Amino acid sequence: MTTPKSMKYESERDHDFSEWITGVVGSERIRNCIQCGICSSTCPVSHYMDYTPRRLINMARQGFKDEVLRSKTIWLCTSCYSCTTECPKLIKVTDVMYALKRKAIQERVYPRRFAIPILGKEFYKMVRAKGRITESRLMMIFMLKTNLLRIFTMSKMGLRLIRTGRMDYKPESVKRIKELQAVMDASSDRKGVSTS
Repeated sequence: MTTPKSMKYESERDHDFSEWITGVVGSERIRNCIQCGICSSTCPVSHYMDYTPRRLINMARQGFKDEVLRSKTIWLCTSCYSCTTECPKLIKVTDVMYALKRKAIQERVYPRRFAIPILGKEFYKMVRAKGRITESRLMMIFMLKTNLLRIFTMSKMGLRLIRTGRMDYKPESVKRIKELQAVMDASSDRKGVSTS
């Protein structure tokens, strides 16, 4: 029987990562964190996270890059900003989560087949291609890439939503799609995020 490793070693730290996180917009005050745990206690989804926001902030500033970027916590953040509004040290925890998401995408280390990054990526691709999403198509692609069996369990509800007009099945597009794509490309270049 093996015991899961819980101890972290100095050699596992990435000092460049801890320097990087303090230089990201919104993370400037991360070194002021007093580990009070208010961010974790106000987070409505912290009980689903592998690391609480308090622990993730501490790991990020200590330079445990692999654990932080591979964590599901950054993807489960719902951007409700309760952590940010309650933080006594005015740390913008939600902005830190967004910065970590971008870094995980850049380095392609986000959890594979984890639903939230896949949904975000497919949503972005559909908006970039047409300017709008088609909900039924987005859900179909999402289920094909995450859990094929879910199609069979969710199809009855999907058909009911289409029949009652609550979910579209016809692809829609916006006018002047080239202009929208130029804006999205410029934004991606500025943030250094890959659009592929």
